[in-house]
Amino acid sequence: MVQHLTTLIGVNIQNTWLTIGSFDGVHIGHQQLIHELNQCAHQAGAKSAVLTFHPHPTAVLRGRTDAFYLTTPSEKAKLLEELGTDIIITHPFTFELSQSTAREFILFLKEHLGFQQLWVGYDFALGKGREGNVNYLNLLGGEFNYQVNIVEPVISGLQTVSSSQIRNLLLEGSVDEANNMLGRPYKVTGKVIHGDGRGKSIDIPTANLETEIEKLIPGAGVYACRAHIMDKLYLAAVNIGTRPTFKSTDNSAHIEAHILDYSGDLYGYQISIEFIARLRGEQRFQSVEELIIQIHYDINKTREIVEN
Repeated sequence: MVQHLTTLIGVNIQNTWLTIGSFDGVHIGHQQLIHELNQCAHQAGAKSAVLTFHPHPTAVLRGRTDAFYLTTPSEKAKLLEELGTDIIITHPFTFELSQSTAREFILFLKEHLGFQQLWVGYDFALGKGREGNVNYLNLLGGEFNYQVNIVEPVISGLQTVSSSQIRNLLLEGSVDEANNMLGRPYKVTGKVIHGDGRGKSIDIPTANLETEIEKLIPGAGVYACRAHIMDKLYLAAVNIGTRPTFKSTDNSAHIEAHILDYSGDLYGYQISIEFIARLRGEQRFQSVEELIIQIHYDINKTREIVEN
């Protein structure tokens, strides 16, 4: 039975093997570390534990306010559970917590999780001023009776896989490269809301998505996607952008999904969009007729790419 905890306060668990991190995106580097941790912990008769945080430390320490999360807390917990983790803790990250020394934080973790092994990446550090690097954590291990296990980074192409690199790829529209690093298609979930009805007026209806404000949205453009609607899977041609062909005072980015081979009212439903490939950048057309021709081309291209 997987345990999902939203704080360590009041928790008293013993004999765990622990890893700590933001794990935003749960990418293939995270997956390798956690898979090895789970496997070795279970072989030793111990429980595997993943300690992660919300909000992200950069939101607290640097005041970051842009939409940059690759996974919401619930999405992250689900992915960690699918990897076979026994205990998933999403602990609140506060400024007060950030001021803890490495020794104080390790003592706090030892008290609540009784960990015997600490699994971390090669560049991991914790505590105020990131003083708790791998060397210092090894020293503390002698005092608090735990071992440190270091997992090397994962390389995709010529790049080290990291959450920040995935964010950059998504923002520039390189969803295929981002997906390679994630080990799955990037997914955005949102509620279908009323738009201005232009899609329906040209007989190409779209579902307008309202997503979580913190969630990163890929850069402007048209994408070949898959849509999850009420446990069924559909192809979708998705536009992200400001709809420059139509005059409007609204310059905010919109997510508009034309769901292929679907008919029906989706208003109020939650749907998830998986980004497979970017078809083109967003562009302004001289006429609505030109736009319609291009959209039909985008739809055919979506079928070709996603079905293959």
